[in-house]
Amino acid sequence: MNVDLTGKPILIAGASSGIGAATAIACAKAGMPVLLTARREDKLKAVAERVRESGAAAEYTSADVTSPDDCERAVTTCVERFGSIYSVFANAGYGFEATVADCLADDPSSPDTDRIRAIFETNFFGTLNAIRPAIPRMVEAGAGHVLICSSSIGKFAVPRYGPYCASKAAQWHIGRAMNAELRSKGVFTSTVHPIGTKTEFFDEAAKRSNGKNLAENTPSFLMQPPERVAKAIVKCLRKPRAEVWTNLPVKLLAGLLTAAPNATDWMLRGAAKER
Repeated sequence: MNVDLTGKPILIAGASSGIGAATAIACAKAGMPVLLTARREDKLKAVAERVRESGAAAEYTSADVTSPDDCERAVTTCVERFGSIYSVFANAGYGFEATVADCLADDPSSPDTDRIRAIFETNFFGTLNAIRPAIPRMVEAGAGHVLICSSSIGKFAVPRYGPYCASKAAQWHIGRAMNAELRSKGVFTSTVHPIGTKTEFFDEAAKRSNGKNLAENTPSFLMQPPERVAKAIVKCLRKPRAEVWTNLPVKLLAGLLTAAPNATDWMLRGAAKER
């Protein structure tokens, strides 16, 4: 199946930088009108201007994915500005470094200090908020494509990043179920599984991890520019498939780690001791 993307609007959550911004530019070049959302309006404006410079249509509105009302307003804005909504890319999210035990020592009565609950509010429930208002419109139109930015480590756990991995695994499972449930209605769902990507994600993770930066301990061959992910996403929009990967060896490794849990645990215990 090949989809002509010309004139098909896409809403991108988390579009102010990194993968979201790169995807906005790539989708615009493919002929898609783009509605950009994120919390930082100044950054959104800059990305929208870059999209418009290419001659494509772009609008933006500030929105926090933890707010269902913001997400509803964003989808409504997309429909009002472009006449419809064909795709949503739920890309907003963050990570941090901490052991699960340390996170369990947080105050569970406070969403501000319970780090596991907070990361799920943004990464998982934020994804649901972003796509919820769009799905009925896609089903009614009989066509659409939901994109969810999971991660390569949504398929296997990494020591000291357990809460992040768990939130990404939850996104993956929801995406797989939705793809089975909505395909007969003309709506595709794809999960995106980047390896390390050179974006502000790592800077934000360092701020939430007492200055520890995962990128400093990630081999260069496991890092990529956001444009590589954006290119793969546009390819998936044109020819829908269940998952988007940009690194075949890591994709195969994820399968092997799942097939051999005892060996995986042994390897991960060794990695945990090294930190």
